[in-house]
Amino acid sequence: MWTVVSAMSELPQLSAESQFVTESHIQLLIERGLHGQPSAHDELLRYACERLRRLTRKMFHGFPALRRWEETDDIFQNAMLRLHRALESMRVDSVRHFFNLAAQQIRWELLDLAKHHFGPTCPAANHHTDGIAPNEDGGKLHNRAEEPEDLEEWAEFHAQVGRLSEEEREVVNLLYYEGLGQTEAAKILEISTRTLKRRWQSARLNLYEAIHRGGTDTGRQ
Repeated sequence: MWTVVSAMSELPQLSAESQFVTESHIQLLIERGLHGQPSAHDELLRYACERLRRLTRKMFHGFPALRRWEETDDIFQNAMLRLHRALESMRVDSVRHFFNLAAQQIRWELLDLAKHHFGPTCPAANHHTDGIAPNEDGGKLHNRAEEPEDLEEWAEFHAQVGRLSEEEREVVNLLYYEGLGQTEAAKILEISTRTLKRRWQSARLNLYEAIHRGGTDTGRQ
């Protein structure tokens, strides 16, 4: 299970140009939404689309059998529906709030998926496959000797993220779930890059320790 946590350190960072566009464009859309422009919510969804899609595809590349029961695009659509409902029902007032909200929705979707498809009575739980998932930017989870053995372990990982302190969870949200670079994430959180790195390392250590204590509660938090 350490591979799940250690792979988080290998996520790619955005270019300086992409970082500038990310923050400025998201902030503009949020301001438009606060001024009553309904189209802003749809644009926020489209903007978040690729980041959420990358995460779901990266997740399922480690489990080829899962794609036989549920394609990534289907899972992605479910996550987008949840995010759309959340945006409609909540006042998103900052870039920081938006990214935390988006990360929470995708984490819940992945958690529900793992519980639904890889429970003891589900066909995918006992389905054998020899497929080797290709490498994907964002983490080397294709090694069959090192990757998580089943989706139950991934479910535990996502559940434990929800139990981190708010400071650590926000860092995981931005760096892991949203794929932002450390410089951009630190700016959004209004902290130094050094502080962000410290929280990132602390979050990874706490996840490792919590998972290896054998936590089994995979409820949402």
